[in-house]
Amino acid sequence: MKVTREQMAENRGRILDAAGKLFRARGFDGVSVAEIMAAAGLTHGGFYGHFESKDALIAAALAHVLDPERAAGRGKSMADYGATYLSAAHRDDHAGGCPFSALGSEAVRTNPEARQVMTDAIERQIARFSATAPGATPKARRRAAIAGWAAMVGGVILSRIADDPALANEILKATKAELADAVSVTRPSLSPSPHGRA
Repeated sequence: MKVTREQMAENRGRILDAAGKLFRARGFDGVSVAEIMAAAGLTHGGFYGHFESKDALIAAALAHVLDPERAAGRGKSMADYGATYLSAAHRDDHAGGCPFSALGSEAVRTNPEARQVMTDAIERQIARFSATAPGATPKARRRAAIAGWAAMVGGVILSRIADDPALANEILKATKAELADAVSVTRPSLSPSPHGRA
């Protein structure tokens, strides 16, 4: 029986969903194409009808997970995003959490297409955070956005590494507090305030 275009698109989406979860949970090398296809409810033989290689799947799965239209926390300020990001629930959700904190060190050694996908997503996140980050100039706000994003990702990574639950939670709490302090610095207004203070 011939598979329709719609069915092909649906199958591809199932493969990308399964790959995104498994890669985040177990790493790029920790899961095989056969396991991904089984998790998607499809046969291994159908893989090459969608992707030419595992490297191509890695890049496509990252693009799928990091799609701006699907991104978690879209439209949130850096402070609000950080409050959710630096939570125990997010830290413990390896398969469904942020691909940067799950795959960051592996992404350095993956294929150029996958790295480009992640680089583009980093730039989008910095641009989003720059809109609400503290600072008197665009350059200062961008610097604060980069520092805040780096602190969030690093905080989750360190919290996941720690096998002492108290230390793991302390790392999240301290990072969240420092981020809150940093973003509580108000930007000078471009026009005089009603009370005469900038």
